[in-house]
This record gives sequence, structure tokens and C-alpha cells, in this order.
Amino acid sequence: MRWVFLLLAALEVLSAQGQFERAEQLYQRTDYQASLSLLSEKEQPSDADYGLMGRDYFMLGEYKKATDVFLKAFAMDPRNSEYAHWLGRAFGRRAETSGPFTAPLWASKARQYFEEAVALDGNNGEALNDLFDYYLEAPGFLGGGYNKAEAVAKRIAEHNQAEGYFAQAQLADKRKQYDTAADQLRRAMDLAPHQVGRVLDLARYLARHGRIPESEAAFDRAERLAPHDPRVWFVRARVYVEQKRNLAKAKQLLLQYLESDLTPDDAPREQAEKLLKEASGA
Repeated sequence: MRWVFLLLAALEVLSAQGQFERAEQLYQRTDYQASLSLLSEKEQPSDADYGLMGRDYFMLGEYKKATDVFLKAFAMDPRNSEYAHWLGRAFGRRAETSGPFTAPLWASKARQYFEEAVALDGNNGEALNDLFDYYLEAPGFLGGGYNKAEAVAKRIAEHNQAEGYFAQAQLADKRKQYDTAADQLRRAMDLAPHQVGRVLDLARYLARHGRIPESEAAFDRAERLAPHDPRVWFVRARVYVEQKRNLAKAKQLLLQYLESDLTPDDAPREQAEKLLKEASGA
């Protein structure tokens, strides 16, 4: 009879794996609530289950619940850089959305977990990028600082030279070295000529600084490079809405975006819907 119990145990493991894979697929299709519902059926969630639940809650804007389940995942696997990184992100959102008395606490926790994620895995590029952003934006009393950001930018460049130029561009912008920032963005684009995100970075930056013809040329290049990429439509539309120009074109691009199959890496539909209302004068 022992083989029967072993078979049942193996079937249970396979069932759990299949359930997680279905939940992950729902997450990738941005159906976060359905992913959560499927995972909540598990009596004994694994660290991976908690990690996916945390990502679902994060995408739904429920940042406290996200930190709660990420903490469970990290407690089960304390060497996991990804869990530490997502904890940093979730605490960062809590800082951004909370009042003045609790925001510093959550911001400090975000920094601590970003630093821990990088300490656990120095090749975690996304964690390095978020730590750089924290140091760049946070005031000194919360552990931020341009010198710290510059040190992380050098580490980023060791792993990804184009991303390193992008980080240096952000530093130059903060220091009001606007031409230098644009040059660094062009270097990043030249190093990764087939990455549409690099072209969009430059297009947005040029638009922000009133260099509209150059920005439009960069957006046109992005559309030629990736004519069916929703990111191109969203970023161009957002620039138009923010600058209150080409609003008819912005509405067209946002409608295209909302009809697309989006992923968690794309801007949420809610952001596009908000921009569409602004473009329509609602």
C-alpha cells in the first residue's frame, strides 16, 4: 500500500504545481484578482505562492497586504533576492501613499530591503535600478544622496552599460546638466539600438525640455522600431496629455493601448483610462 500513498503525494504535488502555473498565467494576463482567488484555495501556500500573491496585491494597489505576504515568502526563503526586492517596492509604495508620520518609516524599510536584495544578489539588475532610484530621490535623512546614487550607477554599468548611461543621465538631470543628460540617453540608445525603451527614454526627455522636433523624431523612430508595442503608444500619449498638445492623437493612441493585450510590465489600464479622460477634457 505504500506505493499508493506515494502516488497520491506525487499527484498532490503535481496538482499544486499546475495550480501555481495557472495563477502565474493569470498574473501575466493582468488578471490579478483571479490569480489571487486561485492561490487562496491552497491550504499550505509555499514561498512561491506567497511571492505571487504579493505581486498580485501590489498590482492591485493593496500595498499593506503585499508587504504582509512578501514577508511570509521571505521568512520561508531568506536568501531570495527577489522577495527582498519586492518588499522594497511594496514598502516604497506604502511610503508614497501614506501620511507624513508613517511615510519615513516605510521609506526606510524600502531602502533596507533594496539594499538587502542587492547584497543577496549583486546581479539583480532591477534591484540595483530601484536602489539607485531611491538614493537619487530620497532626502539625506532617509538615506538618500547623489554620491550613493553615483556609486550604484557605476555598479549598474558593470552589468549593463546602456543602463549605466541611463542612470548617469538621471544624475546629470538632477544636477541640471541637461545637455549632458541628453547625450547620455543617446549613448544608451546607441548601445542598444533595437531596444525601443531606450528610444522612448530619449523622446520623453527631449519633450520635457521643449525640444519638440527632436522628440517627435525619436517617437517616430520608436514607432518604426516597434510598430505594435503598446509602450510606444502609451508613452507618446502621456507626453501629449502632460503637455496639452496633439490631444486627438493622444486619444487615438490611448484607445489602441486599452484594446491591447497588456502584461504586468506595461502601465496599468487605470493610468491609460485616466489619461484618456484628461485628453477628452472630462
